[in-house]
Amino acid sequence: MKTTSYYPVIMSDDVAGTTAFYVQHFRFKPLFESDWYVHLQSAEDKRVNLAILDGNHSTIPASGRGKVSGLLLNFEVKDPDAEYERAKAAGLPILLELRDEDFGQRHFITADPNGVLIDIIKPIPPSKEFLEQYAPDALPQ
Repeated sequence: MKTTSYYPVIMSDDVAGTTAFYVQHFRFKPLFESDWYVHLQSAEDKRVNLAILDGNHSTIPASGRGKVSGLLLNFEVKDPDAEYERAKAAGLPILLELRDEDFGQRHFITADPNGVLIDIIKPIPPSKEFLEQYAPDALPQ
């Protein structure tokens, strides 16, 4: 399979509210907008896309209908400290405070209105104990 695009689709019972959340707090813009589906694209990088879908729409098989659960979206950014301060100032829930991890990340975790976890990450050099677990070309700088 040759993939030409890849993006997550969040099933929600509040398409408009979820869309507004990602537009306001994560700088997305709508490319397609209906009452049951919205395709969003990052205003800063057109390769970063996300969609919001009414979880009860007829295009979803009955067995798969509902709301999202067990999902974590990772956003790699240049300055997680600034994004952390912006998220706190906006009143977003901070589920994991900003911190450095030995495995090679500086990050914090917030959540969208559906409970989808959002991990804001900057790769950092890992500790010696995690260094061996990285492929040579994947090592954070």
